[in-house]
Amino acid sequence: MSPAAPVTLGRVSIRGHTHLAVLLDGSALPLSYMIPGIGDDMISLISNWEDLAPRIHTLAAEAKDPEPIRLSDLRRPIDRPGKILAIGLNYADHVAETGMPMPDRQLWFCKFPTAANDPYADVQIPRAGHQVDYEVELVAVIGKAGRHISPDEASQHVFGYCIGNDVSVRDWQLSSPQWVLGKSFDGHAPFGPFITLANPSLDPHDLTIRAWVNGQLRQHSNTRHLVFSLWEQIAHVSKAVTLEPGDLIFTGTPGGVGVALQPPTFLKAGDRVRCEIEGLGHIENAFQPEGSEHGS
Repeated sequence: MSPAAPVTLGRVSIRGHTHLAVLLDGSALPLSYMIPGIGDDMISLISNWEDLAPRIHTLAAEAKDPEPIRLSDLRRPIDRPGKILAIGLNYADHVAETGMPMPDRQLWFCKFPTAANDPYADVQIPRAGHQVDYEVELVAVIGKAGRHISPDEASQHVFGYCIGNDVSVRDWQLSSPQWVLGKSFDGHAPFGPFITLANPSLDPHDLTIRAWVNGQLRQHSNTRHLVFSLWEQIAHVSKAVTLEPGDLIFTGTPGGVGVALQPPTFLKAGDRVRCEIEGLGHIENAFQPEGSEHGS
């Protein structure tokens, strides 16, 4: 890895064991090889980043004896996030396609930690819901705890970035003024494939963001079109809750979701959704019925 290249951290399965690792193109550098006892808890790593960073940056720069891996070996970067916070209606074209008025204040909901899923794992189409939809989103990973964070200070609280799919069960979501259950079915927040550390060359407000269903491009935008910037989001939500290391912020999805197509088109068994953000890689999930061999 070039010393100038952004460091990417993740969790990977190697010979039946999950490791924290620096991720390279097609290979991984398990941190346990250099830092005995580090385990696979990304939240602990983030919380102790100041002490661990020099050794991890050295490991990334030297890139000695990498382990070959497949995409299917990658696990979600954080096994069980403390909070998965998400903002709705945060791209103008998505607001327009829903027929809702442009928001003058931020609309927040959460996804339960049990919604977390791996970047290349199957996602279930639940028995209890039928209108399953996709939403590609930039995800910010909190690195430094804080409350009442100002927009000017917000970037100092971000550890890094990854990609998320805010899978939504529309028949549950839209049947209630509260979106939480429709957004929180088990496994309905795949994210990853790794965390790209925040760095001066990565502008979270200028990244191409896209999603495909079965190879068909459905969403294509840029994070410069966020209605409320990431810094505004962090400032607002931290008025209510303390942000902690490892918390996730899903920053909104652009237009092109299935429910807004004519006619509305929802995911069915066997569909594959690929989400990609410039500089952050991609995630891809197959959708399978709940209770099947692949979708249980």
